[in-house]
Parts: sequence; C-alpha cells; structure tokens
Amino acid sequence: MDSSHVSALQFKHAGIDRQLHVEMCRPMPDHAVIQALKKQKLRLKDEIGRH
Repeated sequence: MDSSHVSALQFKHAGIDRQLHVEMCRPMPDHAVIQALKKQKLRLKDEIGRH
C-alpha cells in the first residue's frame, strides 16, 4: 500500500481516538459507544500494522 492510504488510516484512527476521549469525559459515558469505538480503533491499528 502507498503512504497516502496509511496516512488516511492514521487520520481515521486519530479521529476515533478523539471521539473516544469525548465520550469518556461525558458525565455518563455510553459504554456501548465506547466499546464500538475501541473495536473500530483496534481494526484500524491492525490494518495500519499490516502495511
């Protein structure tokens, strides 16, 4: 894969990280949302690691 694809994956990973931080800072965080975001983040990390 080219570096632009990896950069796009890293950008998405950072965006999910920001969403996760916002959700966790809420007074009553939604644990289902947190779990879904963590799964998405892990999938992206695995894909980045393969390239």
